[in-house]
Amino acid sequence: MAYLTVANATKRFGETFTALKDVSISVERGEFFTLLGPSGCGKTTLLRSIAGFNQLTSGSILIEGRDLGSVPPHKRDIGMVFQDYAVFPHLTVFDNVAFGLKARKVAKDEIARRVPQALDAVRLGALADRLPAAMSGGQQQRIGLARAMVINPQLLLMDEPLSNLDAKLRVELREEIRDIQKQIGIAAIYVTHDQEEALAISDRICVMSNGHVEQLGTPQQIYGNPQTLFVASFVGTINALQPGAALDGLLTTLGLAELAAVHANSKWVVRPENLVIAKVAAASGEPQATISGRIAKYTYLGREAHLQIRTDLGDLVVHVANPDRTSVQLEGEVTVAVARSAVLGFDADGKRIGG
Repeated sequence: MAYLTVANATKRFGETFTALKDVSISVERGEFFTLLGPSGCGKTTLLRSIAGFNQLTSGSILIEGRDLGSVPPHKRDIGMVFQDYAVFPHLTVFDNVAFGLKARKVAKDEIARRVPQALDAVRLGALADRLPAAMSGGQQQRIGLARAMVINPQLLLMDEPLSNLDAKLRVELREEIRDIQKQIGIAAIYVTHDQEEALAISDRICVMSNGHVEQLGTPQQIYGNPQTLFVASFVGTINALQPGAALDGLLTTLGLAELAAVHANSKWVVRPENLVIAKVAAASGEPQATISGRIAKYTYLGREAHLQIRTDLGDLVVHVANPDRTSVQLEGEVTVAVARSAVLGFDADGKRIGG
């Protein structure tokens, strides 16, 4: 049995809006599980339902087989880290972290032992006597994390905890959160709309849209083997290949024409990093094809360059790793090689075909 099980969760607000539509997920003990999707997809509603702040219209939530349906939020033994830090400005760092323990009537000597441990875990041990107003956003978010952990919860929930931080600090703190979570061995559910963040820190990812689950899997499965067009386009970037004679010829060369014929109005895409600038496709033991085009734009980004190439399949973006301006053609005619495995097909309903 999974540590946490959400079964057939549906949440309606009024008679017209359904935020969750028959959602089922499971989270294992010690797992870092991420809910990923755009704003309004239902991920925060699901998180708040697990916390007990939202009551499901139907469905169930169980931790170790215990149904939480009738358990109020303060008795669910769940720690939660919010987007807006939610620190008490008039309390010291120590008292902020101790707040939940005092509310639970934990003995003073136990508080004196557990709070410093939690602060040390988030690297705030030397700042216990400070007020939050004198601290950075990253430090304030660490206070929230320590306060959520100090109660030794069954489950740690994090609702876009890094969204108010600058890009560099986000990267640093997400790694720290992941390390702390693994160190204490607690199951965690993390909500974000940031695909890179989700890929970097998750054991598994649940991609959501319009209140339902699009795909659930490891970061490698989500990115490398997307099962819907939504997942392929939301997680990473894609080139949509324009329908027409050029696409028909490409699919024929790659041995995909028969599969395309079975699925009317299918859509075909390829990720920019899977297109290779080449005169001749490199031998790899699988069908390959070449696409002719003209470079319309070159964007140098240091560790990679993005080339926009005009072709009969539409404008294609190609990512070139470790670019050298002397070795990458900047203008004129160019040939792009693509392997069969790089071309992903989706049916008229957006479901993966042949994958």
